[in-house]
Amino acid sequence: MLYHKTYELGPEWPWVVFVHGAGGSSSLWFRQLKAYREHFNVLLLDLRGHGQSHRLQQVVQGKYSFRDVTEDIVRLLDHLGIRRAHFVGMSLGTILIRHLAELCPERVCSMVLGGAILRLDIRSRVLVQLGRLGQHFLPYMWLYRLFAFIIMPRKRHQESRLLFVREARKLCQKEFKRWFRLATEVNPLMRYFRERPVGIPTLYIMGEEDYLFLSPVREQVARDPHSTLAVIDGCGHVCNVEHPELFNRQSLAFLSIQRDGATQTK
Repeated sequence: MLYHKTYELGPEWPWVVFVHGAGGSSSLWFRQLKAYREHFNVLLLDLRGHGQSHRLQQVVQGKYSFRDVTEDIVRLLDHLGIRRAHFVGMSLGTILIRHLAELCPERVCSMVLGGAILRLDIRSRVLVQLGRLGQHFLPYMWLYRLFAFIIMPRKRHQESRLLFVREARKLCQKEFKRWFRLATEVNPLMRYFRERPVGIPTLYIMGEEDYLFLSPVREQVARDPHSTLAVIDGCGHVCNVEHPELFNRQSLAFLSIQRDGATQTK
């Protein structure tokens, strides 16, 4: 079972599940926890090979697929008896949430997708290809620092870069390669998802300076009536760390509407 931690107000309160991205851990959400605990039961988890889940050898064997990693989350929900929840994700964690909505739509009340990855553009694909070529002879932390700098290049993104690099040090070289291979699945998987809308209320929260990933999100929101977009000025990829107050205010307002609407329909 994945490493996890819960904060519960009581059985009558709705759940929010936080899903971090590749190279991160549940510590990514430290600036959300206090605000969310006042309104929801909260589940934090470390994905396989990340954070404190890296010690659980039974979940880190063999090659990975997005389905494998998503089913880890489903098994954890079953273990905890969480039938339905709101999901908040960051970066690659947004793909896992969307995959969960595909596999088990009845379990997803709504989605908050920060720094969402919906498509790899030509720059991202070149970056992935360079990484695939270099992973066999370059130290993985050197590659990770390079990726972090390209995705979050500005001086005001430094805190986010340092946070992700610090957490990525907990990954071993083998784990890094397993997760890195998932990048090659992003475009075909997200193309499939675009053809199969799930109709679940979705809020995208993106940084204005998230230049690799913002444009595809704008396109998605323009064609999906169930989704909305909030753009944070002067902010990069990891918007929940760089501007936590705005992220919390916008996401909690959205989730409160979804929670209250669900209550009224019961």
